[in-house]
Amino acid sequence: MIPRFYFPGVLPHAGNVVLPPACAHRALKVLRLGSGDSVVLFDGSGGELHARLDVRARLAVAANGQWLEVNREPPLDIVLVQALASGDKMDWVIQKAVELGAIGIVPVQAERSVLRLAGERADKRLEHWRQVVIAACEQCGRNRLPSVAPVQSLTACLVQAPDATRLTLVPDGERLPAIQSVHSPIYLFVGPEGGWSDEELALCLHAGSRVVGLGPRVLRTETAGLAALAALQARVGDF
Repeated sequence: MIPRFYFPGVLPHAGNVVLPPACAHRALKVLRLGSGDSVVLFDGSGGELHARLDVRARLAVAANGQWLEVNREPPLDIVLVQALASGDKMDWVIQKAVELGAIGIVPVQAERSVLRLAGERADKRLEHWRQVVIAACEQCGRNRLPSVAPVQSLTACLVQAPDATRLTLVPDGERLPAIQSVHSPIYLFVGPEGGWSDEELALCLHAGSRVVGLGPRVLRTETAGLAALAALQARVGDF
């Protein structure tokens, strides 16, 4: 696979591009690329620039670039609403959600979340998660960056996108519904390790969410949302 690099700016559709220091370091010091090697740049807005690396002293230049309108986005617009999970589970969930085609991730502070984030700590974690998204896009080939929202309450999330389809995952919920339209977003709500509280489930139902499950087995918080993402995408032909 040709190495891919996220370019934090607006890419030209042809010509030469000087790689920013972080990209140049990864290309030259981590991946050990040299002059003549193929590289792909993308800026998150769609499409990608194919070029050859030209190493000039301390500069790394993507030379003679050719822009290609390559679209690897899935047919469904799914936003993963993930209750905060402990340890490195959030990193893993965000990385895999990007690979599976989520267009956005909304971290929610649930009643039973072990992890608690607020203030400067939440801001730092948000910036880290956005870097996880970039790295996942570099790896999986997506040219549009999924969004990661600031940590928020379930109530705040439920008032967003009033026309969206809302699906709340619980162990004993009904089967995933058939997809009626690929033109409206789907908000997929995944609880923390201890599950949604009764009050939170009531809020979801009041907001029009359907309570759905994923078969007879109880899945972990870091598994449930990803399994639902894959199942929904498969139903509309993404796999």
